[in-house]
Amino acid sequence: MECMPLDPLPGGVPLSLESIRTILHSLYGQSIGEETHVRLVEKLNRFMVQSASQDAESQGGFSERDVVLIAYGDHLSEPGVYPLQSLLGFLNTYLKGAINTVHILPFFPYSSDDGFSVIDYYQVRPELGTWDTLSQYKANGFKLMADAVLNHVSSESQWFKEFLDGDPRRADYFKVVEPSTDLSCVVRPRSNPLVRSIETRDGIKRIWTTFGGDQIDLDYHNPQVLLDMIDVMLHYVDRGADILRLDAIAYVWKEIGTPCINLSQTHALVKLFRAVLDTVSPWVLIITETNVPHEQNISYFGEGDEANLVYQFPLPPLVAHALLTGSSKILTEWVNRLTDPGRRAGFLNFTASHDGVGLMAAKGILSDRGIDELIQAARSRGGGVSTAGDTAATGTPYELNATYFDLLNPGGDSPETVHAIEKFLVSQAIMLALAGIPAIYFPSLFGAHNYSEGVEREGRLRAINREKFSLAELRAALEDQASPQHQVFFRYRHMIQKRIEQRAFDPGASQRVLQLGEQVFALLRTARDGDEAILALHNLTAESVRVRVEPEMLAFCSETILVDVLSDSVLPFDRQRGGEISLSPYQVRWFKLQ
Repeated sequence: MECMPLDPLPGGVPLSLESIRTILHSLYGQSIGEETHVRLVEKLNRFMVQSASQDAESQGGFSERDVVLIAYGDHLSEPGVYPLQSLLGFLNTYLKGAINTVHILPFFPYSSDDGFSVIDYYQVRPELGTWDTLSQYKANGFKLMADAVLNHVSSESQWFKEFLDGDPRRADYFKVVEPSTDLSCVVRPRSNPLVRSIETRDGIKRIWTTFGGDQIDLDYHNPQVLLDMIDVMLHYVDRGADILRLDAIAYVWKEIGTPCINLSQTHALVKLFRAVLDTVSPWVLIITETNVPHEQNISYFGEGDEANLVYQFPLPPLVAHALLTGSSKILTEWVNRLTDPGRRAGFLNFTASHDGVGLMAAKGILSDRGIDELIQAARSRGGGVSTAGDTAATGTPYELNATYFDLLNPGGDSPETVHAIEKFLVSQAIMLALAGIPAIYFPSLFGAHNYSEGVEREGRLRAINREKFSLAELRAALEDQASPQHQVFFRYRHMIQKRIEQRAFDPGASQRVLQLGEQVFALLRTARDGDEAILALHNLTAESVRVRVEPEMLAFCSETILVDVLSDSVLPFDRQRGGEISLSPYQVRWFKLQ
């Protein structure tokens, strides 16, 4: 079959009820689209009345103070306490004032994939806590990011059970394909079968399952699916969500004969979600989770009418490659090509997440050899590589499965790896220094190692970076000044605290990469008003290096000293002649310029 792209929808639609009508007409035709529009507007009017007393957050965009922590609701445990309360207690004790936003990974009842196979969108897992427990995060000053798992539901969900029983309300709720359907064009993010044959009251049906047999894909050709999922999103907003993460959004619309990823209809849905939220709760932001090549990923900004945030997927593999090779060349070239997405849009910068280090976004940036170097590094350090395609044997490498600490360090924090902690921290410093909003996966806070026991027990490579922790044991490790966890955590927290004090790290502050030799990744970040800048230097090697800063690089600097905000050390600087700056192995130096 020849795989044909679909005609693009018009861009730049104004965010209004009229734009919602336009999008619905384009998706469903004028008659059904108009009927759906009427029903949706009634829904939005009811929501605005019910939520009239809700306090709106600032709509002024992002700032240098925005830092996100990514965590599972049960990442921490202690006897007799809801895990969500334990996590909040940890935040209040150790990260208050450093972290202002918490992305709690799916906290709903689920049947697989650590939460991403949702049984009931409207409930909090009883063993984690309650909606009231979650509301305590807001009461303690933390913004909340919640997952809108829009592509699929659990095979144990009530919706799917009703489908199996022949309930007419669910007749067209899930993507069903005939046996003769040619699906050869479909892009596969996993190596499991795309279609699962399931016995229903009406006989065997072949059900679309993009991410696994337990995750049943919804069919957005049915407008009722769209309306029900908008209800879900509005429920999260009503419960206090400030950011909605659209999980696996690139796959939600399927058209036979196309790749079924990044379709124009998918972008139309994101525009619709953005228009809905801007209508009823404009303080709520959307982030799209689209682990695809970079140009496709940033297309989800639309023309300022789609996502507020997109994940910076190339960053984890490119930073790892820079540190494994000791060269900033490819990372520098890529950062130089980045463009500013605008005031109320930005990149979510990260190096680690509950998933692995994705390789799709690195294609076209790293060579095949560069990607192979990452694969070999992951395997040699006790990690693995997940594949995408028809089968695990024939699929292409999709992501590296390892903690970021162990991906960078062959010996972990053992004596033979002298600079393990410094090497990991410089990777995190690069992420913190780049334009965007930094997001930190909970285990990275203290340099967690590969959880090999979890892989063996669960038989899933992704378990390697999903270890859960005893709060008492973690607290003991953090309070032990000789422990690697203490050294990583408190140095990491110090970098975060210094970052949020610098206006030059505002996501909208200008960013320029300086060419100071391949061993160093150097950034000049300048505040919006031009009165403050940070010269951020990151040594990517185990060698001491010296770099020369020419006066024209810092032409606006009015001081004769440079102040390193991380160490409070000062360095004389000749504004006429420039000067040299020394960096010890894997050292980070952030010089404030005024």
